[in-house]
Amino acid sequence: MKLAAFEAQGRARWDKLAAQLDLLERGKGEANGVDVAGWPALYRQVCNDLALARDRELSSALVAELNQLALRGHQLLYQARSGDWRSLGKLVLREFPRAVRREWKLVLACHLLFYSLAVGLGSLAYESPTAIYVFMNEASVHDFENMYDPESGSVGKPRPADQDTQMFGFYIWNNVSIAFRTFASGLVFGAGTVLSLAWNALSLGLVAGHLAREGSAAPFFRFVVAHSAFELTAMLLAGAAGMRLGLSIVAPGPHTRLGALRAAARASLPIVAGSAAMLVIAAAIEAFWSPRLFPAAVKYAAGGVTWLLVGLWLWLGGRDGD
Repeated sequence: MKLAAFEAQGRARWDKLAAQLDLLERGKGEANGVDVAGWPALYRQVCNDLALARDRELSSALVAELNQLALRGHQLLYQARSGDWRSLGKLVLREFPRAVRREWKLVLACHLLFYSLAVGLGSLAYESPTAIYVFMNEASVHDFENMYDPESGSVGKPRPADQDTQMFGFYIWNNVSIAFRTFASGLVFGAGTVLSLAWNALSLGLVAGHLAREGSAAPFFRFVVAHSAFELTAMLLAGAAGMRLGLSIVAPGPHTRLGALRAAARASLPIVAGSAAMLVIAAAIEAFWSPRLFPAAVKYAAGGVTWLLVGLWLWLGGRDGD
């Protein structure tokens, strides 16, 4: 094949790839209609053209041009693949807290709902020895009493390392499933999210109040103080994201309900992803730190640090982009 014919067949795709690379390298690909998922196929075609041009010893200028396109495409692909972790870090450290701050009203509403119910029901369980039995059966209450009985030594009891790892996996599954249900149930016009938060507030408040009444407050709070910063906050943020889904259905504004729901889901994705990351951290703390029998001052100091870290993360993360 002669140079003119070869160039006539390939010039359109070479120019197309060059234009796409210009946009992608400046981070403007999607905004200008570049098929981000499909351009690697075009890149492979150009690589094939380069191999043919070299094999047929065509113009050195053309070979140099195609080689430059191939190098740029390879570099972009390599950066995309090796940048996955950097992209994840950006999502968790910057986009997640920024998304939380944009939804501060719903976040505040979920916190007020949850903690007011938890404190109210905890006070009720502390004052009344029978209040907890209205919502929980006797066997479950007995299990909690034994678990946090200061005389039983259950909290802080040594256990094999493989059991810690098993509990780490269990806590991830359990916590993520609760948070996901809290988020997804927002599709029921937001009512599902409210009920999920109310139920979890009820469980926490009643158990904490009852254990305090039974003289087991110290081992209970020493156990939960560190991991609860990540676990409870993540659940409430998932609740705020779920409420956003519900509101998009109830009050879609100028959009169709489906369109509003899609927009709300996209806006909520950073919150859901960040909440999942928080729950993994919470699971690690709960499995490997919370059961350890350290002095109360150490446990509460660690808890104070985790709550401070969560607050700073959500308040300051991504501020340079606000």
